[in-house]
Order: sequence, then C-alpha cells, then structure tokens
Amino acid sequence: MPMKDALKRIPVFQDISPSTYADLAGCGIMRQYRRGTQLFLDKEPVSTVFFLAEGKASLYKLNHLYEKKVIFLCGPGQPLNEVILQDPTASINCEILEDSLILCFPRRTFLGLMERDAHLSMAVMSSMALKIRRLYHQLKNTVGSVRGDKRLAAKLWKLSLDYGIPLDDGTLIDFDLSITYLAELLGSKRETVSRLVKQLSEAGLVEYRKNHFFIPDREKLMEYFKEP
Repeated sequence: MPMKDALKRIPVFQDISPSTYADLAGCGIMRQYRRGTQLFLDKEPVSTVFFLAEGKASLYKLNHLYEKKVIFLCGPGQPLNEVILQDPTASINCEILEDSLILCFPRRTFLGLMERDAHLSMAVMSSMALKIRRLYHQLKNTVGSVRGDKRLAAKLWKLSLDYGIPLDDGTLIDFDLSITYLAELLGSKRETVSRLVKQLSEAGLVEYRKNHFFIPDREKLMEYFKEP
C-alpha cells in the first residue's frame, strides 16, 4: 500500500494542508508488526509517533502484581502514543493484538509539522481530548461504583459499537476476545469475568463462540446496564 493511501485512513490527517500531507508521506515509514509484538514499553524513551493503519493494538498498564489493565483498545485510524509529543517517554505499554500495519513518524519532524499546520495541531488535540473523555467514562464505571455484570454488559456493548458486524440475528464483535483479555479490559480476575459471561449468557444477552462474542440484541444489553 502506498504511503499516501495509508495516510487517508487516519482521521487526524483529513484536513491538513497539501504541503503537510506531502511532508508526512516523505518522512513516514510503514511497518508491519506481528500479533504479540510489544511496540513500546512504559517509561521507555520513544522517538517515533505511531498511527494504526490496519489491525488492533492494546494500550495497558501493569499493577504492582504485574497484572494487566487495558486502558484503550485501539483500532484502524487511531494514534497510539501522541502523549510523547509532550515528553519523549512512553507513559503506557502497547501490545499488537493482531497483525497490523503502522505508520511511523519521527517525533521532532511531526512536532515541526504541527507548529506549521494549525489543522494538524487541532486534530491531534481533538484526538487526545477524545481519549480524556473516554477515561472519564471509564472512571465512572470503575470497580465498586458499578456491579460487575453491568460493567461487562457496558463493555461488550461498546465493543459491539466499535467493532461489531451486523448479522441477520444480531451483532458479532469482529476480533478474538478471550476471557483473559476481557478480564484485562475490565481490570478483574479471569475467574470473575468467566462467571459474569456465563451470567449474561444465561440471560440471553450474549453468546460466546470460540473467542468471539455475539450480541443478539444490543438494545436489550444496554437496557440491562441501565436497570437499577
């Protein structure tokens, strides 16, 4: 895939000037990363700004027991580490979840383009603001404030919104979603999440088929979350 075609997949680059577009195409590199690759690690220096053109990646933190808590699940078009524009040190870990195509730009060059192109700067700021809003929403649903089954229902509803494929009898979440990874998304124990999945399955709200979740009725799943 030519770099110019890959750039068109990134929403942040949609309204930039033609000269900025050309400069990004000239300084950027496309790289393929295999599933399971650690793209960068928390607290390590990073001199490259990464954008996901194809595939999926997980941004996560480790607690004192080295247990993962996934902060963001990123899909095509999303930036992975724009925070290094403020400080060239990673503040989170990034793992590639499936074979992915990533656009790589030198940090200093990217900062120079932002100084020159206000549209690029605004787009990056908007992307970061959206992540902050998502964090606010996650904090509202943290452990203790919302029941576990409702947190799971809300998470599966959001995943079906972002990655769902409409079928005749419901919505399929279109990527491998193991119970272990779902536990990392929720910040819960695997055994707890397995029990909660069984609970929602018995209620007819979800179906779990070979690492894929199927949602028969997204509206009913959301109604379940909103019930007192």
